Amino acid sequence: MKKILVYIISIILFISVIAGIIAMNQKQEANTKKSTNLVALGDSLTYGVGDDMGSGYVDDLQTLLSNHHDGAVTVQNYGIPNQQTDGLLYQIQHTDVKDNLDDADYFIIFIGTNDVIKSNGNNLLPIHEERLKAGKADYKQNVEDIMTIIRDENRDAPILFLGLYNPYPSSTKIEQVIEEWNVTSQEIVSHYPRVKFISTNELFQEKSTEYFSDSLHPNKKGYKLITKKIVEEYDF
Repeated sequence: MKKILVYIISIILFISVIAGIIAMNQKQEANTKKSTNLVALGDSLTYGVGDDMGSGYVDDLQTLLSNHHDGAVTVQNYGIPNQQTDGLLYQIQHTDVKDNLDDADYFIIFIGTNDVIKSNGNNLLPIHEERLKAGKADYKQNVEDIMTIIRDENRDAPILFLGLYNPYPSSTKIEQVIEEWNVTSQEIVSHYPRVKFISTNELFQEKSTEYFSDSLHPNKKGYKLITKKIVEEYDF
């Protein structure tokens, strides 16, 4: 009787050990295949205007990451055409975007082009220095607030902040404005942890239909240049 009892206890222990190993393996497999959630914030350039076949660099980035990632890659594209930084600030405070900030594994922010254009009088020529100065001050405050809110909601997810590009590279005056705003952006984001500033201005040194769909927005090929720059600058 005693031998039978010992045998039964041994069987139970063996089964428990096997069950524990299986559970641990399943947990490790689940962690390995955990989905990656990328939240994209910005304006029409994040939305993908100009890309007739997809959603611009966001769509390209999701495809690229999916091909090189064990788990699923989910991208939430919250880009809104014509949006400025004040609109993005409202978006992360008062819409459903707010509820998704803490779940993000990565953030990509591409914002500011409309701030430049609208603060200058809804165009880029001629340049109005005083208007742009006031516009940049508002932009600076908005970006600081945006970064602070995101970091308060999510301390760990890397933030990739894309710099502006000059849609009229032949204009030295516009080039100077874009460079100044990019310097401002770099200074702002440098004060926050786990933030990477990624320059895009050097991608479009010549204006051509090869990379642009209109006067401002890239086409599919132009967006691919942005995607390539992102993955070159940041190791996912």
